[in-house]
Amino acid sequence: MPASPPLSESALLARYAELLLAANRQLNLTGARDAEALADHLRDALTLLSDITDGPLVDVGSGGGLPGIPLALATGFEVLLVEATAKKAAFLTRVLTELGLAGEVAAQRAEVAAHDPRYRERFGTATARAVASAPTVAELTVPFLRIGGRALLQRGTLDEAERQAVADAAPMLGARLIAERPIDGARRVLILEKVAPTPQRFPRRVGVPEKRPLCLHR
Repeated sequence: MPASPPLSESALLARYAELLLAANRQLNLTGARDAEALADHLRDALTLLSDITDGPLVDVGSGGGLPGIPLALATGFEVLLVEATAKKAAFLTRVLTELGLAGEVAAQRAEVAAHDPRYRERFGTATARAVASAPTVAELTVPFLRIGGRALLQRGTLDEAERQAVADAAPMLGARLIAERPIDGARRVLILEKVAPTPQRFPRRVGVPEKRPLCLHR
C-alpha cells in the first residue's frame, strides 16, 4: 500500500486545534472554549510570521503551544517549547509527535532552561505571549537567542514606563529594541534584536525576573 501523502499546513493546523480543544477540558491550556474562539488565537499567533527572519524557534511559557506550534507549522523551523507545568509539557510533546514537527519540549522554567548549554544563545527567534511585564519577558527570551536573533514580544496595552523599561533593559541583556509594530487596537509586537552575548547572570534565579523587572519602577 502506498504511503499516505503528507498533510497540508492547514490540515495540520486544524489537527492541532482539535488536540488543543480536547485537552483544554482538563488542562486549561487556553481561554478559547470552542473552534471559533480558538481561530482568533491561531490568527493572532500567525501575525508574527512577518517578523520572523530565521530559526530555530523557542517559545517561552508555551502553555498550549501558542504561538510556537502554529509558527513552527508555518515556517518549518525546529522549535523548542519551554513549559514548566508537567501536564502541559506532556501535551506539547504529544502534539510535536502527532504533527511530525521537529523540536522538543523543555519541561522547566525559562530561568533554568536559558542557562542550559543546549539552549542558551542557540535560537534565531524567540516568542512569548504577554505572561508578565515587557522587561521580564525580555529577560526570559533574549538569553536563548544567538547574535542577530530576534525576540518577538506580543503585548496588549503598554504604558510609557513599561516601554522605556524594556528599551533600557535590552542593552543589559545584549539586545536592543528595534521596533514596536501595532497589530490592532492596543495590541502590538515589540521586536528586540540580539547584538551581543547575554551576561551569564541573566536570566536571574527563578521568580526574580517577575518580582523585580529590570528597569521598571512603579
